[in-house]
Amino acid sequence: MKRTLEAYGLRTIVALLCLCALAPEGAAGATPRRGGAHKGGMIQITQGRSKLSGYLSMPKGAGTHAGVIVVQEWWGLNDWVKEQADSLAAHGYVAFAADLYHGKVAYDEGTAHQLMSGLTDEDAMATLHAAADFMRSREDVRAQAIGVIGWCMGGKYAIRLAAADPGIRACVMYYGAPISDETAIHGLQAAVLGNFGAEDQGPTPEQVREFEAALKKAEKKVDFKIYPGAGHAFANVNNPWGGYRAAPAKDAWRRTLDFLNRELKRASLPSRAN
Repeated sequence: MKRTLEAYGLRTIVALLCLCALAPEGAAGATPRRGGAHKGGMIQITQGRSKLSGYLSMPKGAGTHAGVIVVQEWWGLNDWVKEQADSLAAHGYVAFAADLYHGKVAYDEGTAHQLMSGLTDEDAMATLHAAADFMRSREDVRAQAIGVIGWCMGGKYAIRLAAADPGIRACVMYYGAPISDETAIHGLQAAVLGNFGAEDQGPTPEQVREFEAALKKAEKKVDFKIYPGAGHAFANVNNPWGGYRAAPAKDAWRRTLDFLNRELKRASLPSRAN
């Protein structure tokens, strides 16, 4: 697939991502914020030729589970991103949030802009491919039941990983930049769920509808919803510009869990013998 910003110019992407969620409120520690539902913490491993770091959150119970790769916003691997991984673990998924910035976290827009501008598509995709390989290598993850989720910048990379890796079964993108490359779209094997805001300027509702039409034309499994009155980063309670919308955020999360349950958990379970 193309390693380019197909849908937007770089200047537009930078401007739009300034609407993402609030910078982290404290240091990005590995201490889980929810007791008992998971076993979360930072890890560092070598996966193939890549050194991979990130936040791994585990569900309760032994055995194998579906896995979800979590992709950060432009702030980096902060507490909010870890909380999303923890929430997924609480619902029975092995969740791994890859660190695209390799230990750096932004606490202000200027730093976030600098970090995002320094992240190339090639570097981001190499990290996410390594994350997918890491998930497939784990004995507690069902290799045929791996998905990816991302918000804002992470939504952009989530759909690109799904298009580039046929082993990704499900993709959830929150207000991420669509792909326009027809080869990438036709290569997409994952079902795609999208949650977008009607007031968002990047992607706009028109761009979302065009992307949805392209996916449907390619006969891909797609479920997009555009929320009236919601803008960019509406799902993040820490949105510093008053953009958080509780009702759409709650509904989008419900849709996310229903989608992952359907596409990953149920679909990967062995059928019962008659």
